[in-house]
Amino acid sequence: MRQVPGYPLWIGHAGDLNNPREILNQGVQAIIELADNEPMAILPRDLIRCRFPINDGAEERLWLLRLATETTAALFRAKVPVLVCCSSGMSRSVCIAAGALVIAERVPLKTAVSLIANEGPTDVSPILFNRLQEAMMK
Repeated sequence: MRQVPGYPLWIGHAGDLNNPREILNQGVQAIIELADNEPMAILPRDLIRCRFPINDGAEERLWLLRLATETTAALFRAKVPVLVCCSSGMSRSVCIAAGALVIAERVPLKTAVSLIANEGPTDVSPILFNRLQEAMMK
């Protein structure tokens, strides 16, 4: 679990959700779960939780990418510390968090991805990135 510098935004992976004490210690109040291939984590009831089953493929639904991004941005704009998680924390979580920065902070998408990539391992699926760009234009 790593924080995006200067923002109440964390990037994580499915394993991070197994340690709710650390999530709460970081001040996180909302979880965005993106992994379509992971079971739902057992989390404390007082955490806000949204699940968007996303994969890295070309068939990904644009409306779902947009909804996940807009929801993350809404939490971010409301100053709710949010953790965005996928299976490994390197593609889906990076893309959706970057999209949220685009919406909330008017940062260009490539700049937002680079900002997040500078803080830890990143392996963004080019297909998912292109689909996200497409979704953000709608």
